[in-house]
Order: sequence, then C-alpha cells, then structure tokens
Amino acid sequence: MLASLIQPLQLPSPSKDVFGIETQSSRTRSMDKLLHDVEGLFEAPLRPRSLHAMSEQLQAEFRTKLQSSNICMLPSFHHTLPTGSECGDFVALDVGGSTFRIALVHLTGKNSTRDGMEIKRMKSFVIDKPIRDLKGKSFFEWMAARIEEVIGSAQGDAAPLSMAMSWSFPIEQTSTRSGSLLTMGKGFCATHGVEGQDIYELLMDACRQRNLQVQLQAIINDSSATLLSQAYRDPSTRLSLILGTGMNSAIYLPVSALAQEKYGSRPESWHACAKDVLVNTELSMFGKDVLPASRWDHYLNATHAMPDFQPLEHRVSGRYLGELVRLVLIEGIETADLFNGMMPAKLQEPYSLDTGTIAVFESDSSSTLSVAACAFASAHPLPAGRTPSSKDLHFIRQVSRLVSGRAAALVATAVHALWSLQHSLVTSPSVNNSQLADPTQLRATVACNGTVMEKYPGFRSRCQGYLDELAMISGQSRGAISIEMALESSVFGAAVAAASESEA
Repeated sequence: MLASLIQPLQLPSPSKDVFGIETQSSRTRSMDKLLHDVEGLFEAPLRPRSLHAMSEQLQAEFRTKLQSSNICMLPSFHHTLPTGSECGDFVALDVGGSTFRIALVHLTGKNSTRDGMEIKRMKSFVIDKPIRDLKGKSFFEWMAARIEEVIGSAQGDAAPLSMAMSWSFPIEQTSTRSGSLLTMGKGFCATHGVEGQDIYELLMDACRQRNLQVQLQAIINDSSATLLSQAYRDPSTRLSLILGTGMNSAIYLPVSALAQEKYGSRPESWHACAKDVLVNTELSMFGKDVLPASRWDHYLNATHAMPDFQPLEHRVSGRYLGELVRLVLIEGIETADLFNGMMPAKLQEPYSLDTGTIAVFESDSSSTLSVAACAFASAHPLPAGRTPSSKDLHFIRQVSRLVSGRAAALVATAVHALWSLQHSLVTSPSVNNSQLADPTQLRATVACNGTVMEKYPGFRSRCQGYLDELAMISGQSRGAISIEMALESSVFGAAVAAASESEA
C-alpha cells in the first residue's frame, strides 16, 4: 500500500484510485456519499470526551519529552516574565525568511494607552536572493546598514538603545543575548565562514563599524516573543501559539519540570536566579500516535519529504489545510464525478491549492458562491473552459469546513494539553516554583499569532469553542482558557525582552 501511495496522483489501476478506493470504473459513487465519508473521518473523532482523552495522551508525550528530547521542549535562557511596568525606547529586530523588520518601540506601562506599547517607527526590508546570497559577516553588515536607516547613527554621547532580535533560524543559544550560529537553510549563505561563531558578536561588530548606539540584550524565537508581548499586557499569559504557515508554542514552566540535562552547561548564576523558564515546545512534532488520521493524512505523510516529523502541523497549519482539501478533491474527481470527472491541470500539482483559496469558500456567504468560484477558477481552471457546477462549489466549501474544523479542534486539544500540563506542574507540592502565589493562574490567557488564527474565517472562534468544552470537562469554567491575538508580537515581544533584560 505504501508503495502505491508515494506514486504521482494517478489511478493505479482501472478499478481503484490512489487512495485504494474502488472506483467501479463508471464513477457511480456520488459526491454525497464521498462527503458522508469525509464527514465520518473528520468529525467523528471530535466529540468532547474523545478530544479530552487525546489531551491526556498529549500530556503524557509532553512529560516524556521534558525529560529526554533534544529537539523539543527546549528551555530558553529567559526565566522571568515582564511586570508590565517596563518603560523606555527599544529597537526590535524581526529576522524572517523573506523579510527583515526593524521597529523603534516605545513602552510606557500597561496602564497607559495602547496597552503601553507603541511602534514609533518601523520599516520592512525584503530579503531577496541577492541578500540571501551574502556570505558571512556581509549579511550582518547589511543588517547594520538597515538598522542605521531606521534609527540613524550615534549623536554625541547618547546612551545606547537596548535592542532585541526575534531570529527565525536555528542557533545554539548560550545566554539570553548570545548563541552559536547554525546553518540557516531557506537558501541563506550567511553562515559561510562564520558558522559556530557568536551571533551577538557578529551583529554588534557590524553595528560598531557604523557607530550605532545600540546594545543587543536578547535573542528570542517567535513563540517566546508572542508570549512576552501578551504577558506585558496580561499577567495571566503563560502560553503562546503560533499558527500560520507553520506552528509552534511556548510555555512558562518551573525549571524543575525539565531534566537537568536539558540545561546543558549554564552558569551557576543562571540556576541561582531561575525558578521558572520559557520553554520552546516545538509543538508541531507531537501527536504521531495520538491524532486521528484519515486516508488523506496517510497519503500526505507518506509523500512528505520528512514523514512523521511534524504530525500535528500536518493537520492544522496553513501549509497543509489546502493540501488536505486538494487530496479529497482529487478523489472526488476520480471516483465521484466532481467537475464531471474533469481534472484541472494544476490541481494535480502537490500543494497547488492554497489555504487562502479554501478560506474564500468559507467566507463567501452567497448562495451562488460567486466569489469563491472566481477564486478557484483563477487558480484551477477546468479544461475546455468548463465551469464548476453549484453542487461542485458547495462540495468544496463543505470539505473545506470539515478540514478546517478538525484543525481548530486539534489546536484546541493541544493547547488544553499544554495548559493542563502547566497547571499540574505549578500546583504540584513537589515542585518549587514562583507561580503558586499568583492568583491570575485561575485564568489562563493564550497569546496567539499567525495568519490562520488571525485571518482564516471563524477559525479562532471555533478553536475557542472547543477550548471551552475541554475546560468544562476539566472542572473549569467556560472561558477559563482564553485565546487572545497578540498582533505584531515579534517586534513587541522583542522590545519587552530587551526591556526585561535591561532591568535585570
């Protein structure tokens, strides 16, 4: 079966489709029958008690990885959360795969306007191929030149501005502000000749060459930045969730919850101060033997370049929602007379159905689905100028709802599992931590960012609905675990990190 799964999406025989479903050669199976099949596979596992059982299984995985894994449940060097009273001007850097953003952020305290956070100035720079081709120190010199464009060079004896960086690439962090540079991937050549060197020194040397009055105080990943930015506004924040093209989460846990080996060779001064720690969960990697899987999930996994590596992400993130719908549509065309059996040429290409396109189907409330029809026809025109029927369009919308609905339920389940883990650890009598006396722990805020949470129609509200059901099964009230969007969290979170380290 696996051998047939990894072939291109073509019928392997006259009688069976790529998923092993009997076609009966005459396509006598109706779209209604296929839709019923999809509903059973995507909705049946979503009963609240079933989701709660999944949450408990995920918690068991989390506990195991807190003790043993070197690729997930990774402790950062950040061991305090903001008080919300930090003030000042800070330079925030957000280095992504295609964009470098620089912001001058003003913090005034959470009791002031705009939650105490204001972007005074921000500029984005495209990281195109010529920039990705820059080798070694040249890349960091390019960064320093862009920083100068935003904040200017030093004037007189001005005090240096505290700066922090959200870095979307691997590093082996050695302190809150330093780390050994590792291969960046995504076509970047910046590590050539400097791999293993301290990213702090590389960036600061480039800034000193331009006489920039800045001091790098912290390096964080996007999930930690999201948690910090919301924690500045709301002290009940102990979790974050990134859900866009990919997914991840950060969680604030007692230091003693992780195996000592996880901390490497940190100085004793760190251990003397740290009672709790921000942990990068790498949440996408969990759930291989827990999450429900349809035949389309199995196909996606079997044909993936890294099968089984990120099972949760494969079911919920923006990169894969459209792909799962595409696989169902392929089966519908081959076995259930979707589009009268006509295959749009581009639809046969893996990952050609963008999640933004299926989002249009869910946002189009018209009876004719005219907007969705135009969006689909633009990306996937049918042969010979044909157009999808009304039944075809409503089939696509219903499949999209089923795929995104399951994703919302699984995201909620994973968040509930992290909340339950955190709650059990901070209330355990065997754990010495600084969170027990915090009355805000009765309510938990999950700081969120990412295009799926922010823009996919109805996704966040569905996710919140499942969280409410899971909270009540756990003996909590509806709304005890609340999802809150943390917009611009990469820059705000970096600024908060810089502020926290400046006051430490």
